[in-house]
Amino acid sequence: MEFFSQLDPMLRMFWYIAIPISVVFAIQTITTFIGMDSTDGAVADFDSNLDGDSGTPFQLFSLRNLVNFLLGFGWGGISFYNLFETKSIVIILALISGIALIAIFFVVMQQMNKLNEDNTMKPNDSLGKTAEVYLTIPESGSGTGKILVSIRGSMHEMTAITRGAQIPSGSLVKITAVESGEILVVEKF
Repeated sequence: MEFFSQLDPMLRMFWYIAIPISVVFAIQTITTFIGMDSTDGAVADFDSNLDGDSGTPFQLFSLRNLVNFLLGFGWGGISFYNLFETKSIVIILALISGIALIAIFFVVMQQMNKLNEDNTMKPNDSLGKTAEVYLTIPESGSGTGKILVSIRGSMHEMTAITRGAQIPSGSLVKITAVESGEILVVEKF
């Protein structure tokens, strides 16, 4: 503690901000990588867009951004303190460092969001595709059958009906429509 007592009060303030925030940042980073940063439904961050969802996961006023700002501010102040005699320039550069760290975090999060992929299979994805009848599809109005269809490289068993005559197992069919959100309408190929 003797080290801190010999420092100029402004430099001491930068150190008092930088050290605890660095610990908090390290804990946040570790919990993020091991998956403990997910919430159980309670979100403490304040969304600055009060009109609705803007489509971006970035929230300007959040605990993570406060930590990022203070991390840049504290270490920026320490880094620039001995380079400039005018302390107002040091504070301005420390503020710019904090804002820059938030901007860097925003860019990194945008790039990571580009990696997101929705692999949810939707019945409409099968329209126009060819499928094989797995369980016989009875004639129109008599019930449903099953087909096997390949969507995005994986096989899916789906319920199907026809508007014509019965289609036996092993036949190839073309998917023409979707009814009730999940039942495929097929015709013999």
